[in-house]
Amino acid sequence: MVARTVSSDLRILALSVIWLVVSVVPTAADDLSRYRGFQLGMSLSAVARQAGIGLEPRVLQHRPALIQELMWQPARVVGVSAQPDSVRKVLFTFYNGQLFRMVISYDRQRTEGLTPDDVVAALSVTYGPPTLEATPLAPLLSRDAEGRDAMALWQESLYSHYLEFDDEVVARWGDAENSVHLFRSSYQFTFALVLFSKSLDRLARTATLESVRLDAQEAPQRELDRQQQLSDDTRVKRETARRLNKDTFRP
Repeated sequence: MVARTVSSDLRILALSVIWLVVSVVPTAADDLSRYRGFQLGMSLSAVARQAGIGLEPRVLQHRPALIQELMWQPARVVGVSAQPDSVRKVLFTFYNGQLFRMVISYDRQRTEGLTPDDVVAALSVTYGPPTLEATPLAPLLSRDAEGRDAMALWQESLYSHYLEFDDEVVARWGDAENSVHLFRSSYQFTFALVLFSKSLDRLARTATLESVRLDAQEAPQRELDRQQQLSDDTRVKRETARRLNKDTFRP
């Protein structure tokens, strides 16, 4: 009986300790897949509907995967009491119809005077404490390149279309699935936020490199086809002109 009582007491004590630990540990990680009403993984049509814009994406490449972009610029509000939006534009990028990256560019006038700490503090309300402090982008790429040239790696990076090479990574948030990077532009003196899905981003990078390889591989044949088309067009043009002039020519 005593042994059973002791065992019961230990079980109650263990459950009490587990409850205490669970109550102290944060319930869930901050959702790094969301920005305002948009979420990584959304379809292209869902993003267009949410943003209230037309379904007219810009196609970056067709193969081996379809990569498209949509641009959204928040409506400019008017009125004395209206609060201007800090966002200048958002660029959504899709891999085979799935949203895998959001690039948010902030309005320079709305961020004038703000320090990196100010912006990080504002974002931390949504995403929690950052996992990386301020870091120049070029050295960061150099370390990640495993001996490769940093500029070459940057040219392969999908960020090179939107950010300057000498931008600074002010802070970074990350989990197993997604990553959020806050950049500060040394040229435009403003901030940009990049959210992306790690898995889809890897697929998009691989597809982009493969697309470049295929284009280079097929470039000689495309040039031959172009020259042949020009030759065919010239021949048809001359034959048409010959028929017309033959009937009207008078020596």
